Amino acid sequence: MIGCAGSFPAPDSPASCYLIEVDDEAGRTWRVLLDLGSGALGPLQRHLDLREIDAVLLSHLHPDHCVDLCGLYVALRYNPAGRPPRKIPVHGPSDTADRLEAMYGEDEGGRLADIYDVYPWQDGEPVRIGPLTVVPRRVDHPGEAYGLRVEHEAGDRSAVLAYSGDTDACPALVTLAQDADVLLCEAAFTQGRDESRHIHLTGLRAGQVAAEAGVRRLLLTHLPVWTDRTTALADARSAFAGVVLVVSAGANYSV
Repeated sequence: MIGCAGSFPAPDSPASCYLIEVDDEAGRTWRVLLDLGSGALGPLQRHLDLREIDAVLLSHLHPDHCVDLCGLYVALRYNPAGRPPRKIPVHGPSDTADRLEAMYGEDEGGRLADIYDVYPWQDGEPVRIGPLTVVPRRVDHPGEAYGLRVEHEAGDRSAVLAYSGDTDACPALVTLAQDADVLLCEAAFTQGRDESRHIHLTGLRAGQVAAEAGVRRLLLTHLPVWTDRTTALADARSAFAGVVLVVSAGANYSV
């Protein structure tokens, strides 16, 4: 958990960024980021050399999920040790390349396309990244937003991480989370306080999705500073009988 604060960085956590590390059959460790939101680039460097990033998977293009790609570009483009040996694949919504260029602005030294290869998600179409298969599903959040199902098979063992991105409850979220080992799920809203729909989940709705999808563990994330952790946890546990935790920046989990 590089960053898990909702909507903007918190005093104790950057915004959304999650590092997946997985070995392939040859023993090579792949390092893939789910989102790279505001404030995440700094603490990310405690865990890897930035040139080791194999891919960045963007759920959507709100700044708390993607803006630190601008800083990553600077770190990779101007590193005196040289650029990475290949461009970093960035998978995201259809206008990802244009949005990143607009956020970064003019640069006489080059363009973000010098460092990134950008690929648009196609709803439901799998993408292969090393030993991982990633399936995006369009979810219920303003703009073009996706939840991601990340699957890894090694011999007779398989593991599934489902990531909600930002979304309200919707059939696509249940589909991508079906029988997942872990559902990393946003719970930004509080039941009874935040009445707007089609934006975010509450702890209760996250628990209901986890129960309907039959997941094994539910990890709650993307809580803004004004959303109480104990309330979100209790609400989720009222709807889901499995393991429920609220994540913290710096924590590690095995899937």
